[in-house]
Amino acid sequence: MRREIIRFTAVVLALTLMAPICAYAETGETPPPGLSSGEQPGDGQTPPELPDGEQPGNGQTPPELPDGEQPGNGQTPPELPDGEQPGDMGGGQPGNFGGSGEVTQGTAANTISVDETYNGFEYTSSGDDENALRIDGAEVTLDGIKVEKSAGTSSNTEDGDFYGMNAALLATNGATATIKNASVSSSAQNGNGVFSYGSGTTVNISDSAITTTADNSGGIQTTGGGTTNAENLTVETSGNSSAAIRSDRGGGTVNVDGGSYTTNGYNSPAVYSTAVITVKNAALTANNSEALVIEGKNSIALENCDVSGNMSDTKGSSSDENVHNVMIYQSMSGDADVGTSEFTMNGGTLTSENGDLFYVTNTRCAVNLCGVELVNQDSDGYLLNVCGNSASRGWGTAGTNGGQVEFTATDQSLSGDIVVDSISKLNLTLDGNSDFTGTVNIVDNAQGGAAVEDNAVVTVESGSVWTLTGDCSITSLDNHGTIDFNGYTITLADGTVLN
Repeated sequence: MRREIIRFTAVVLALTLMAPICAYAETGETPPPGLSSGEQPGDGQTPPELPDGEQPGNGQTPPELPDGEQPGNGQTPPELPDGEQPGDMGGGQPGNFGGSGEVTQGTAANTISVDETYNGFEYTSSGDDENALRIDGAEVTLDGIKVEKSAGTSSNTEDGDFYGMNAALLATNGATATIKNASVSSSAQNGNGVFSYGSGTTVNISDSAITTTADNSGGIQTTGGGTTNAENLTVETSGNSSAAIRSDRGGGTVNVDGGSYTTNGYNSPAVYSTAVITVKNAALTANNSEALVIEGKNSIALENCDVSGNMSDTKGSSSDENVHNVMIYQSMSGDADVGTSEFTMNGGTLTSENGDLFYVTNTRCAVNLCGVELVNQDSDGYLLNVCGNSASRGWGTAGTNGGQVEFTATDQSLSGDIVVDSISKLNLTLDGNSDFTGTVNIVDNAQGGAAVEDNAVVTVESGSVWTLTGDCSITSLDNHGTIDFNGYTITLADGTVLN
């Protein structure tokens, strides 16, 4: 996912291999089966076979778009120095970010591969590239368990992010894991909390706590087409590039209902989506990062959630390009298919403590808001910023990597200014009984790209009101509602001035 927009450099420590420990609660139950003396669970496992020519978690061809147009103008990532990965934004980073090119999950201190129910066990690990607990192809119920990944790092950060190597708990190979009343913790570098990998794999987790403290360590992680269903979780991450609800290459499906999801690191949104992610009735808080990120042809749908973000404008390299609260983009890294991103929010609150409320670049997207309380505490931040980027991170090609946004507000109050640069497009619709207090303006692309037509089209439907707070420049206006010019003007692309 470009590691919550930019991976932090993984500090790979050379640790002496420690014998895995598996301490079981004194419940009188038999430890999980399948281990012979001295055997490391998970050793020698063969990655699942994929159809000829298909890459693990990323074998889909981007769909064709209307009129042959590609979101982000269909730009391919620029050539990079040998060994550098697109989107790594730094060149020559240590930490083996390149990925192994095949499903590589390392070992496991404890593996369950037999259908069974386990109550009250403890599973621990301190080894490199090692899961504390792996559910391998089995259908299991785990109640009251404790999983602790106390040490050990990942030898390859992308294998950790893509396939679950070094995660505290990994479900893989079509497993179904139902987890209740669990405590999962990880203090390991690149040690995600609960990881669901691969098509056919499902993690159902409820009434549990997940805590991670090191960098590149998300709370719940879903990749390769896996599924995660979470209910009433308490998730907290403290490392950089460590989203609470996280997905990566190959995506999947994530459904969350209730609970709290908090991040404390930089480049660590509460939700980072390269998947289909739905969250209801939850508190989503990013204390030092933007709150939400969607990459490529993926989605976030929120219902009755309280969301807040506080992206730093001095720390965390993501802020070098723009400071914002919700980011929708395409990194061109291969982690997310090219296509239309979707953001939907019904009810709840969305609060930005710093920067623009919405920022869209190098992708096509649809944004739908209904009955959301929007708060931007940064008086200089835009309500919506749709523009190209410098391409310093490989996000398309400078001058042709604008955003394309269908923004629909239904029974929604909006306040603030909207800017669209000359290589981007916005269709803004005020529907139902919406009210918008602010401006819309077309501005020049900072990289000098050639202007496109229909930069900014505004539609005000019957029952909706637009109150101007300054002069506006847009392409065209379709007004069936009410416009309060408030002494200002609207200038159309053909030179018509409305007042």
